[in-house]
Amino acid sequence: MTLPNALLLPFALLPITIYEPRYRKMLAYALEHDRMFCIALMKPGVTDAEEDEQFYQTAGIGLVRACVMRDDGVYNLILQGLVRVQLTGWVKVRPFRVARIVPLPNEPSASPETDALSAKVLELCSELKDKGAQVPTPIEKQLASIDDPSALADIVSHTFIRDPFARQQLLEDLSVPSRLRRLISRLQEELLA
Repeated sequence: MTLPNALLLPFALLPITIYEPRYRKMLAYALEHDRMFCIALMKPGVTDAEEDEQFYQTAGIGLVRACVMRDDGVYNLILQGLVRVQLTGWVKVRPFRVARIVPLPNEPSASPETDALSAKVLELCSELKDKGAQVPTPIEKQLASIDDPSALADIVSHTFIRDPFARQQLLEDLSVPSRLRRLISRLQEELLA
């Protein structure tokens, strides 16, 4: 599924509303099979991504955690991000796209550097919260207990970085130290905004 201004990072929870007939068919297919959806961000200025060049090929795949159909036939669902993927082609494109994907694993990251970068990320999150940033209580509690620097970077990116194209850059960065440094820079920009 291609969306304007939305993408799915690992570990993040993304609410989606599905009302278009082709996406209803896609949802039915996903629920009958593996309950997974892939979300790709449309490039700036694109309103309906028909061609591959109109959306980013690095995307997030997520598991449908909740799905409720309203009385009007519209579906509300929550996706939980699982992993970054590279779209490599199509199994089919009608009535909805089914992609060939390659998972994009993180590069190894455990080091004193990632520990220090993670601490700086948490410090900046606290400053943003003090400045008035809205942080859901479950996320606030979760941040303090995360010991995986990659998960921390992804959850903080989803929670605090408003610009979807900045989040896309973070999604594409497979190096955890690099991602944390980029995130720190973005968080500092958010503090100045």
